[in-house]
Amino acid sequence: MPNASNSSSCLVCGQRLVKNGRTPAGTQRWRCPDCGASSVRRRDDLARRNELRWFLLWLLGKQSLQERSSTPSARTLRRRIAWCWQIEPALGPVETRHRQVLVDGIYIGSWCLLIAVTERLQVLAWQWCARESAAAWTALLERIPAPEIVVCDGGAGFASAARACWPQTKIQRCLFHVQMNIRRHLTLRPRTEAGRALLQLSRALSRVTDTDSAIEWRLGLEAWWRQHGHLTQQRSTDGWNRWWTHDRLRKAWLLLARLSANDTLFTFVQHGNVRTTSPLEGGINNGIRNVLRTHRGMSEEHMKRAAEWFLYSRELGIDHAYELIPATLAPTPHTPVDDDEHEQPTGLYGTGLAADEGLWQRAGWAGHS
Repeated sequence: MPNASNSSSCLVCGQRLVKNGRTPAGTQRWRCPDCGASSVRRRDDLARRNELRWFLLWLLGKQSLQERSSTPSARTLRRRIAWCWQIEPALGPVETRHRQVLVDGIYIGSWCLLIAVTERLQVLAWQWCARESAAAWTALLERIPAPEIVVCDGGAGFASAARACWPQTKIQRCLFHVQMNIRRHLTLRPRTEAGRALLQLSRALSRVTDTDSAIEWRLGLEAWWRQHGHLTQQRSTDGWNRWWTHDRLRKAWLLLARLSANDTLFTFVQHGNVRTTSPLEGGINNGIRNVLRTHRGMSEEHMKRAAEWFLYSRELGIDHAYELIPATLAPTPHTPVDDDEHEQPTGLYGTGLAADEGLWQRAGWAGHS
């Protein structure tokens, strides 16, 4: 029997134990010379560490449960690592003030995961929410010291949260997302000359590298307004309702004009920061998608935990995960049913045989009577 206390004394009579060979698995066996009770010493902490390490190598790797272990039953493996899903990885408080911070959101199931990293993709913090909102962004930004520059994609609620939490921080809008928004309004093949000119102007954002090219781009935007600005003010009516005649063109123009007026397009020209959130999209978000794609079929709760473990391992590594192992794990909720107090109802149909069904006593021609 296993010696739960790992003591050097017998649990039966209290005598000192002596070595008595090894088990087939190679574990040292101990025996009491007085009563003959045999036991082995178990290190539950080491077993937990090994199981957690095996779980993380499988979760963050590309192998299945069967490929990762020699145990023939996948059900046995899932039972051994079931307790690992209860651990909630979390990073410590952010104490260092960074120069640049990149933020973005990724949707996992019905949840949205907000992530903040540095320009070197060092994970600072994350926040779960139902959707991008000012309250969700505020909960994330409050845990990070205000940086000099923040790069974002213009998600809903971020501007108001940044003004409240980081009032002195410069904002750089991701130029790639700006171009995607313009493309969504104008399509790839605008029908009007004004739409084609505005689409070409949005594509020219990628060629801005210095102050002179930024000034030239703004002059081009003003020239477009002088030539085609009247189209954004035209309205149509059917006698009862009124609407903007060139609604999509108006939305694209207002987007570029507002970003240019707020000085959030060319922050990188003066401060030398990154101008897109592509490092975060390709390095962090894409890594999370790869993990979920490799282990597709997980429940939503397990998908959230997998994303958290991916972010945690990027920052601290697997070796630091051992510190998160709780001393006692919460048991699985189970409500036992007392058969004496709760009598089970008798089923209307069953598989048993009964004489009252006429199986043995038959009358008439079938019973030859």
